[in-house]
Amino acid sequence: MHKDKISAPVIKRLPRYYRFLGELLENGCKKISSRELSDKMGLTASQIRQDLNCFGEFGQQGYGYPVESLHHEIGSILGLSHRYKAILIGAGNLGKAVAVHISFASRGFQLVGIFDNDPDKIGGTIHDIPIKDTSELEQFCQEHLVNVAILCVPKEAAPDIAEQLYRIGIRSFWNFSHYDLSVHYQDIIVENVHLNDSLMVLCYKISNNETASDGN
Repeated sequence: MHKDKISAPVIKRLPRYYRFLGELLENGCKKISSRELSDKMGLTASQIRQDLNCFGEFGQQGYGYPVESLHHEIGSILGLSHRYKAILIGAGNLGKAVAVHISFASRGFQLVGIFDNDPDKIGGTIHDIPIKDTSELEQFCQEHLVNVAILCVPKEAAPDIAEQLYRIGIRSFWNFSHYDLSVHYQDIIVENVHLNDSLMVLCYKISNNETASDGN
């Protein structure tokens, strides 16, 4: 199957496969069947086989999947060997958490700069990376050949900073701002992270479960 035809749900599951296989590797597991993997991941064995078959033949019938090889191949499919240069905009609590706790290097990225417009934050550091004034964005991006911007700014601040980033050539975004970039910029790549939406989905699931329990 051509990669352009692969569905979004399959792509969303790839990091889960990568993570579970990594844990199996750490525990010394050499091979695993789709049935064993399904028990650990809560997916059907058929779904796992269909997902992996989108990218080629990885296992042997009656033998299973070689864990190390499959882990490596999925990492390659995800592009984790790349070192896309990323900048983070917004050095508040969320931006600091992202900069400190995300393993960029093992996820295909290199965090090379952090920016803010707050004079109290500019000149400080997060995870040994200096916080620069957003007025320096254009020169910095040109000098460091930046590929990706991570937006950890309030929604009301996002339009102006997005316009500035787009104008200087940034076309890939990891967006925490709740500002819908794709509506305004049709030719970008964006992965939106909506923490409030995720929390509301959790609320729905809990409420739905309580409703179902009350009906028994």
